[in-house]
Amino acid sequence: MKKEAIDNKELILALEDLEKEKGIKKEYLLESIETALLTAYKRNFDSLDNVKIVMDPKTGATHVYSVREVVEKPENENTQISIKDAQKISKDFKEGDTVETEIVPRDFGRIAAQTAKQVIIQKLREAEREIIFSEFNDRQGEIVSGIIQKVDKNIVVMDLGRLEGVMPTKEQIPTEKYRVNDKIKGYVLRVEKGEKGAPHVIVSRSNPDFVRKLLELEIPEIYEGVIEIKSVARDPGYRSKVAVYSPDPNIDPVGSCVGQKGVRIQNVINELNGEKIDVIEWNEDLSIYISAALLPAQVLAVDIKEEEKFVQVVVPDDQLSLAIGKAGQNARLAAKLTNLANWKVDIKSETQFRQMLSDMQNAEQKEEKDEDETE
Repeated sequence: MKKEAIDNKELILALEDLEKEKGIKKEYLLESIETALLTAYKRNFDSLDNVKIVMDPKTGATHVYSVREVVEKPENENTQISIKDAQKISKDFKEGDTVETEIVPRDFGRIAAQTAKQVIIQKLREAEREIIFSEFNDRQGEIVSGIIQKVDKNIVVMDLGRLEGVMPTKEQIPTEKYRVNDKIKGYVLRVEKGEKGAPHVIVSRSNPDFVRKLLELEIPEIYEGVIEIKSVARDPGYRSKVAVYSPDPNIDPVGSCVGQKGVRIQNVINELNGEKIDVIEWNEDLSIYISAALLPAQVLAVDIKEEEKFVQVVVPDDQLSLAIGKAGQNARLAAKLTNLANWKVDIKSETQFRQMLSDMQNAEQKEEKDEDETE
C-alpha cells in the first residue's frame, strides 16, 4: 500500500504571498522549514536515525525518508541495509549506495504544521529586521527625530518608530538634560545589530556633522550646493565654528547662513539649546582663513612657518583674551577648523609681540658683542 505524504497546499500559497509582499524567497522558507522539521522529528520520535525530509515546492507535501547505507552485512538496521534487501527494491543498488525509504510517522502532520508556523514567524521577524536594518543603514549621516523612552547615566534610548535609537554618553551634549517623553533630533552615526539580531541606531547630538546637517536642513543654499560647508569644529554645548564657501562671487556665504537679523542661524542655535555658532568664510589663503577662524577676535598679523608647523598670530592688546577664549576654547576650535590641530599656534598681543622682537634683538646684539670681545 502506498504511504501518503503530508499535504499542505495552503502553506505553499501562504509562502508565495510572503514572497510577493515581503520579498522572502519561497525556496529559502522551504529549506528553513525542512531543517526545522528534521530537528522536530528527531526530538519527538527520539530518533538518531539518518532521516531526510523534503517538501514539494508545488503542493507542500512533506516527505519523510529513512536513509540507509547499502552494506554486505548490516551492523545497525536503522542506518544500514543489506545489499540483498536493497536489490529487492531495485537491482541497480550496489554496496556503498544509499537507500531512501519513505515513512509517515504517526501525528507528524500536526508537528509539521506547528513547526512550519514557528519557522515562518521566526523568518518573518528576521526578514523584517533585515529590512529595517537596510533602511536605516542607508540613512547613516542623516538626522532623525524621536521620543525619549529611557534615560540613565550611560545612555539615552529614543523611540524612532520602527526601532530604537541609542545615544551613548559620549554622543550626548554635556550641557543638555534629557527627559523621558521629550522629542529630540539626532544624527545617525551607524546602525548595529543587537541581541537576537534586533537592529538599533547609534544616534549622536555631539558630533560636528550634526551641526553640518542642521545647517543643510535650515539653509537651502547649502542643501542645493550653492554654498559649501568646508569645515566644522565643535565644543558640544558651548561653541561651534563653521567655515563656508561659495564659488559664486555674487553670493555672500556667511550672510546667507546667518540670515536676516540672524534668523536662520538662530534656528540651529535653538535646536542646540543655545550653543554659540561662529560662521566664517573659508579662504584658500591660510593667513586670511586663520584670521577669520579666530573671530570674534580681530587679528593684526599672521606669520606661517610650514616646515616647522608653526603659526604666529598677533592681536590687539585688548583682544588677546578673546582670541584665546575661555580655557583656550576659541584658539583650539580655530586650529581644528583650519586643520592646524597638530601645529603649534602661538597667539600674542601686540605689546607681547613687540617685547619678544625687542628681546630677540637685544639677544642678537649681545651675542655679536660677545663675539667681538672674544676676537
